Amino acid sequence: MNSKLQELQELKVLKARLREVIDLNSALSILHWDQSTYMPDGGAQARGRTTATIGRIAQEKQVDPEIGRLLDVLEPVAEDLPYDDDDASLIRVARRDFEKAIKVPPDFTAEFYNHRAVSFSTWAKARPENDFKAVESMLEKTLDFSRRYADFFPGYDHPADPLIDRADYSMKAETIRALFADLREQLVPLVDAISQQPIADDSCLAQHYPKKLQLKFGEWVARQLGYDFKRGRQDLTHHPFMTGFSIDDVRITTRVNEHYLNDALFGTMHESGHAMYGQGVDDKFEASPLMYGTSSGVHESQSRLWENLVGRGMPFWRRFYPQLQAMFPGQLGDVPIETFYRAINKVERSLIRVEADEVTYNLHVMIRFDLELALLEGNLSIHDLPDAWHARYESDLGLRAPDNRDGVMQDVHWYDGMIGGSFQGYTLGNIMSALFFDAAKKAHPEIMGEIEVGEFGTLLTWLTENIYRHGRKYTADDLVRRITGSPLKIEPYIAYLQTKFGELYQL
Repeated sequence: MNSKLQELQELKVLKARLREVIDLNSALSILHWDQSTYMPDGGAQARGRTTATIGRIAQEKQVDPEIGRLLDVLEPVAEDLPYDDDDASLIRVARRDFEKAIKVPPDFTAEFYNHRAVSFSTWAKARPENDFKAVESMLEKTLDFSRRYADFFPGYDHPADPLIDRADYSMKAETIRALFADLREQLVPLVDAISQQPIADDSCLAQHYPKKLQLKFGEWVARQLGYDFKRGRQDLTHHPFMTGFSIDDVRITTRVNEHYLNDALFGTMHESGHAMYGQGVDDKFEASPLMYGTSSGVHESQSRLWENLVGRGMPFWRRFYPQLQAMFPGQLGDVPIETFYRAINKVERSLIRVEADEVTYNLHVMIRFDLELALLEGNLSIHDLPDAWHARYESDLGLRAPDNRDGVMQDVHWYDGMIGGSFQGYTLGNIMSALFFDAAKKAHPEIMGEIEVGEFGTLLTWLTENIYRHGRKYTADDLVRRITGSPLKIEPYIAYLQTKFGELYQL
């Protein structure tokens, strides 16, 4: 049914203008994907210049006063429509984007894109060489960019707030601190209790697994889950990510450790979760501000749901373990499924976030979040960041990385973006993944039985109908309330962890 908005020429003009911004940002994403996958090392300077140019043009088009005028005309009409009307939602989200964009000068955007390209290439070379000095000055500039960005939004309670809002709309540092404190209070006793039990033997995973076979199996699993390779692809990179240029071009990346099976296997499942979200957005939102996922936290809820609640569950492996054994008979042929299941769910304090188990994972996120706040507050300098990192790992996890490569340089985020708002989405996603999975199983009790025979259509359809197809139409809080009937809460996530790992470790 047509809305009153669709009768207005101003809506058509607005959509055309917003489409230009989306197309330019998609071009930027393609250039970033290329830099992270195939671009030669020598291309960093030119790539920085190119992305700076396109970024400035995109920003100038985004803040054109004509967009503000069109929104002024359309908003009174939109206010008379239901909240969930597609056009009214477009106006609401476009206004939010416009008000944020007009506070950021295009020259700043161009300058940052230039810096980002060079910073990423510097990190990609420096991390394997454990050369923090090579990136230290880059991080200083990134911190300066981050503070300058925050200052475009005066009146914040904490300088991290505008940066957090970029990824998780309406969330603030104070809210996340309180949420993390509650979660930590529940997690630490569980970690301590598990630590008193014998550590699971994961030696079956730490064998030689040829790269080509790992990639072949991972891509096969991604297809089974529902990732459409006719509208996507997988490539190798330094730090895995998903990126989408349109609803019909959503790509994933991975990295392979030939001496540990988990990295590529679960990394591919993780990025496939992101990608299925991107591919599941309703086609009518193509090339509009509604085309993307609603927040970092909701996006992570999908990657963590498919990676952990599905991919690390026993029902999943009752179907897929025989295929994995057939792919790697020398490594796993004589390993019972129970041994394999305990191995992939081994709980142990560790140094690397992306390799961390489900129970300790959020402790890694909290460390990074606290360090970001300290940097933005001016209570921690970039020069002292490596030592602060080591100190937090020693106090929180009882471990110290042997170098900066597996310390402060392990995550790409601060070297390929701003400092602040980079990490909270992972834990928000973990919390939401349990909420959404519980709701899906409540609506369709047959889901677990279907997973056990390798069928995921019911789960994927439910997620698409309730989350994916809406794109940015609803906020994260909207989605949580629509699906669960209540605001975000940690209890279902804690119950999931306590039940699963209580059984595994006989607590």
